[in-house]
Amino acid sequence: MEFLGMPTRPTAARRVSRRTAIKSLSLGTAGLSAGVFTSLSARPSLAANDTLQVACIGVANRAADNISGVSGVAGQTIVALCDIDDTYLDRLTKPTGEPGKQKPPRFADVRVYHDYRELIDKEAGKVDAVVVSTADHHHAPASIRAIRKGMHVYCEKPLAHTVAEARVLTDEAKKAGIATQMGTQIHASDNYRRVVEVIRSGAIGPVDEVHVWVGKNWGGGERPEGGEEPPKSLHWDLWLGPAPVRPFVPGRYHPAQWRRWWDFGNGTLGDMGCHYMDLPFWALDLGSPTACEAEGPPVHKETCPLGLVVRYDFPARGDMPAVKFTWYDGSMTPKEVKGQRVPGSGVMFVGRDGMMFADYTSYRLFPQEKFVGFQPPPQTIPKSIGHYAEWIQACREGTPTTCNFGYSGLLSEAVLLGSVAYRAGKRIEWDAAAVKVTNSPEADALVRKAYRSGWEVG
Repeated sequence: MEFLGMPTRPTAARRVSRRTAIKSLSLGTAGLSAGVFTSLSARPSLAANDTLQVACIGVANRAADNISGVSGVAGQTIVALCDIDDTYLDRLTKPTGEPGKQKPPRFADVRVYHDYRELIDKEAGKVDAVVVSTADHHHAPASIRAIRKGMHVYCEKPLAHTVAEARVLTDEAKKAGIATQMGTQIHASDNYRRVVEVIRSGAIGPVDEVHVWVGKNWGGGERPEGGEEPPKSLHWDLWLGPAPVRPFVPGRYHPAQWRRWWDFGNGTLGDMGCHYMDLPFWALDLGSPTACEAEGPPVHKETCPLGLVVRYDFPARGDMPAVKFTWYDGSMTPKEVKGQRVPGSGVMFVGRDGMMFADYTSYRLFPQEKFVGFQPPPQTIPKSIGHYAEWIQACREGTPTTCNFGYSGLLSEAVLLGSVAYRAGKRIEWDAAAVKVTNSPEADALVRKAYRSGWEVG
C-alpha cells in the first residue's frame, strides 16, 4: 500500500494574538453544516484583560490530561477542583515528598469539593467555566447544572450517557449562549483537516459507504457478588451519583473499569466512537441517522459486549449521497476492509472513484496505481490554535469552537444509538426531531434512563 500524506500530530495549544485566534477559529469551521454553525459562537463573558476563572470536575487519569491542557493556555486560572477521591485531590493540593524535602502543591490556593453539585451552586457568579472529566454517567448531570448557571463547559466524550441527555445538553447550551467543547482532542490535528479537504475535493468521488473500526475491548464479565466498605478516601455514593446503588468492589468499577458496565458507560463504542466517527462526520457533513441495527454476543443486562458491529443509515445531504456507515469494535474488528488489509483501528471512506484509509496520523488512497503522484488539494482549513485553546478563546471572546455541543451532540447521539440498537436486539427507526425510536417502544425506553433523586437531567 502506498503511503500518501505525511504523519502529523495534534497541534499543541499555543499563545496567539486576538486577531489571529479569531481568524483561525472562524476559518476552521468552514464546511460545517449551517445547522451546526449557528450554534458555534458564544457570548463573550470577560473584559479583554480579565482572567478566566475555571473549575475542574475530576482531577486524575483522563482528567489530569485535561487539567494540563487547559492550564497550558494563557488567560485562565484554575480556582476550584472537585473529585470523589481524596487521594487524587491530595496529589494536587497538598505538599508531596518526605518531611523536610517536600514539594509545594501544584494548586495551593484552590477551593476543593467532593460534590460537583455543591461546587456549581457555591461557585455560581465566581467561576466562569467548568471542565467535566468524570465517568460517562456524570457527564450530563454535571454539565447541565453548569450550563443552567451560565458557565461555559468543556466535557469529555461522549457528551452524555444516553441519547436524550445529549439532546438536552445541545439544546440548553445553545439557549444559554455559552462556549462549549467536547473532548475529541484529535479533531484539532493537522491530519484530520487534510483528510476532510481531500474527501471534500472529490478525489475519491461521492462517498456512499464508510467503515470505522477500533480494536479496543471494553466489556464482558459478571456483576460481582457482595462488596466491602470503600476506602475512607473514596466518596462512593457520590461516585455512583445518578446510577443505581451497588456495593463497592475493589478494582471492578473505580477507577477505569466503569466503561464495561451499562450503568456507567457504553463499552468500546462509548469510549472510542466519538474519536473515530468524528472524522467521517466532519468530512461528510453527517447529522442524524434514520435507522440503526447492531450485532454482537447475547445482550448482558449488566456489561457491554466484547465485540460489536453497528450499521447506520444516513440520509442524503444536499448533493451528497446517502451513506451506509458501519462500526466494528473488539472481537468483531475486521482484518480486511474492501479488499485491503488494515491495522487495528481506522476509517475507510468508499467513494465511487476510489477509497481512502485514514487514522489519527496518516491517510492512504486506493487503488494504489490510480493515485500514484496524487497531489492533495490546497489547504482550506487552517491549523487549529489547539483544542483547549479554542475553548478558552471562545469563553473569553465568543469565538467559535469546532467541537461545540451543536456538532458533538449530534455525533454523540449517533454513537449512543448504536448501544440502543444492540440492547434492543432489533433494527430501529430513528426520528431525530422527536428524539424517538418510532418502531419499538422497548428500544425507545433505552433512549433515556431513570436517575436517583437529586441527580436528574431534563
